[in-house]
Amino acid sequence: MAFFKSCAGIVAISALVFTIFMPFIVQGQSFPPAPSPAPGPSSDGTTIDQGIAYVLMFVALVLTYLIHPLDAFSH
Repeated sequence: MAFFKSCAGIVAISALVFTIFMPFIVQGQSFPPAPSPAPGPSSDGTTIDQGIAYVLMFVALVLTYLIHPLDAFSH
């Protein structure tokens, strides 16, 4: 019985190693795979403009909720 348990353990470890390394062997790549080159910068300013717009809208929302309670007590 112990023989079958040790064989099952060896088979399980072999299957795990085979599963991890097989895609790299089939594709002919090294392990770990080499990183691909980074793409060039693609910002044309619209991302910065959109970020500024989001910040301004958030500030307006916070100011609205801060001023609104003061408005309710003035009557």
